[in-house]
Amino acid sequence: MARVCQYTGKRTKVGNSVSRRGKAKRHGGVGIKTTGISRRKFKPNVQKVKAVVDGKVCRVKASAKAIRMGLVTKPPKRNYKSAK
Repeated sequence: MARVCQYTGKRTKVGNSVSRRGKAKRHGGVGIKTTGISRRKFKPNVQKVKAVVDGKVCRVKASAKAIRMGLVTKPPKRNYKSAK
């Protein structure tokens, strides 16, 4: 299954990793030159958590931001009875 948040829709995005060398002109150099550009991936912080969906407890993939925002409703804590 893909790395996609079921609440916010966050998914893996692609971009560029830019390698540079040199010293900036404002710091007394001759300027920064680009020496290489390669593709990279930006992966979201997706967690598997137990959540209440339609009244049932199931595991869902949710981004950390969705959990912090309160979009994920976690199930209530169980209180275990002692066997004594």
